[in-house]
Formats: sequence, structure tokens, C-alpha cells
Amino acid sequence: MTFSIDERYLNQSTQKLVQINSINPLLSPEGKGEGEISAYVADSLNALCLDVKRSEIAPGRFNVVGTLKGSGGGRSLLLNAHMDTVGVDGMTINPFGGELKDGRIYGRGSQDMKASLAAMMATAKALVDVGITLKGDLHITGVADEEYGSLGTEALVQEVSADAAIVTEPTDMHLCRAHRGFIWFDIETFGRAAHGSRYSEGIDANMRMGRVLAELDKLEQELLTRKGHELTGPPSLHAALIKGGTEVSTYADLCLLNMERRTAPGENIDDALAEIQEIIDRLVVQDPTFKAKVERTFWREPFVVSPDAEIVQILDNALGARLGHQPAHTGQTFWTDAALFADAGMETVLLGPKGYGLHSAEEWVDMESVLDLAYILTETAIKYCG
Repeated sequence: MTFSIDERYLNQSTQKLVQINSINPLLSPEGKGEGEISAYVADSLNALCLDVKRSEIAPGRFNVVGTLKGSGGGRSLLLNAHMDTVGVDGMTINPFGGELKDGRIYGRGSQDMKASLAAMMATAKALVDVGITLKGDLHITGVADEEYGSLGTEALVQEVSADAAIVTEPTDMHLCRAHRGFIWFDIETFGRAAHGSRYSEGIDANMRMGRVLAELDKLEQELLTRKGHELTGPPSLHAALIKGGTEVSTYADLCLLNMERRTAPGENIDDALAEIQEIIDRLVVQDPTFKAKVERTFWREPFVVSPDAEIVQILDNALGARLGHQPAHTGQTFWTDAALFADAGMETVLLGPKGYGLHSAEEWVDMESVLDLAYILTETAIKYCG
């Protein structure tokens, strides 16, 4: 089937999306959330005659789903991008300028991931413009809160189902088939408050946390020697935040460590908890006055999809045809919403444009790669949905 991507529409949509402040309000007091940007996306998809639903999934936080209905008998495909961004403190360019210069569009969220959202919208437009009717449904989805807690995708998978999903996170046009997960742990050590002069009474919770940290350091070094997954590398951990004590002349009665454990595909979350608990148990045996506990507070599973999955095969062929070479199959060390779509039973893969400066002082996206992405998504939708 012959189709073309409206490059002018693609560029203008990307610029407009970047010009909208959609900073996640849970990350920055300057954040406006997804209210304005979701209205723009919904209006754009309505103009293409898609079936559009804009949902408030939390106060001031919105998802948008536009569905290009199929004729029936085909597989359904979901394209996904998040609409929120991180903050703009320290940026050296206008974060909401959306300037197009030398084939790049500049601004916060340009690569992460408003250009991807524009490519998805351009995909729907390409199909509508030439009157291509797919057999299966094509869902264009923009979600809230990926940069913080993924409330948007958690809500979306309860309402929308598809046979496969493509998450258009920036991958530099590599086909990403895996990424790591994470677990947040709270570890507390307990002491006894006393005046700093009363060594016979005081028990220092901070010193006891030092013992935990020494053992975690050993565990971290051991984790980095594990095989992990061929696309994501080994698991890891780091001690992120620590707080203990009340004043200089008082023994600390409590010390709290917030730590993060990054998990590789195939790892068991319960096993990761057991490794931390074993450290505590061992320290208790060494010193009966040692008291501590560990709690798992938040976690996300790692993600992996087989190279033999049909959506991977079709996307791989479309990439090769468009780019003139076979794409690299990669993994990521960070987490994405892809894991939630996979957990919901959708064959899922990641593909997104080239660019620079995610979460940093200068961010831009390469619009030639965004155009390639739109062509590849359209070709994939035609082949997959029938």
C-alpha cells in the first residue's frame, strides 16, 4: 500500500507539543501536568476522525486514547508515548521554544518523548489521508506520569487491550527488546538515644547502618560480576538517601537508608529481598544488640521480549527497509512503561528517534529520524493489523 508522511504536519506537531509546559507536577512546582497537552492531542486526533477518549486518571492528570477502528478480523496494535516531562531547571536553551534548526527541534521533551508522540499522530494521519482501512484496531495513546510513577499506563492497561504494543521511547532508532527493573528498599537500623557523654547507655543507629553499608558494598560488587541479561547487563544497587540522628550530642536512635536495587530480566524480586535480609540476619548473629529491618516499598518488573515475537519481526523488517540496514537489537539499563504493557499480555517492543540531552541542560531531537519513525510505524501497522 502506498502512503506518505506529512512532514510539515510532523514538524509543526512536534514544535507545538514542545511549546506546551507538561512538566510532571510531582517533580517540579512549575509543572503544569498533562491538561493542556492532552487537550491538544485529543483535538488533533479528533480532527483525523479517530474515536477519541480523554480521561482524567488523577486530579489534573490526563490520558488520551485515539482509536482508528479496524474492519474486523485483524490484530490490534497500540502505539504509546508519555506526555509528561521532567523539569527545566538549569536548561541553557528555551525549554518551551520548539525551535527548528538544522534538522533538529530543541526543547524539553523534544526527544523524551514529544517527537515520538507527533510521529504516532502522523502515522494515523498517513493512514487516514489515503483511506487505508486496517483489519485490526490501531490505538494512539498518550499517557500521564511516566516520569514519576506511571499512573497513566497503569490506568491505560485497565481500559485498553491490544495484541501488541510499541513504546516509542528514544532508542536512537535501535530496536530495544529488554530493560532492567527496579526495587526500592527502606532499611532501618535501631539504636538507643542517650547523651553523647553516656557511652554505656547509648547505642548508635548510624554506626550500625555503617555495618549495613559495608555489606551492601560487597553485595554491589558481587552483583556486577553476575551475568545478568545479554541486552541489559548485570544487576546493581546503590545507597540513595540516608538520614539518622537528631543533634550532635545525642546518640542516634534511628537511621533510615533508602536504597535502590536494579534487577535484570529473569531475576526474582523475592530473591533480591532475601539477599538484603540475609545481610541483616548475619549482622545480628555477629552482635545480638544489632537491630534492623528491611521493607520493600516500590518496585517495577524488568522487561524482555523474544526476537521471534511477530511484532519484533515485522518491526525489524520495516526498519531494515527504511534505513537500508538491519537495526541493532539492544537493551536499556533504565525502566520504561513497556514492562506494564508486557505484564498486561501485549507483545511489546521499544523504538524511538535519535537525539541528545534527555533530562539535561540542552535537549533536541533529530527530525530525520522522527520522519523515519513515522514511516516505520505506519508500515508496521499495515503489516501487523492487516
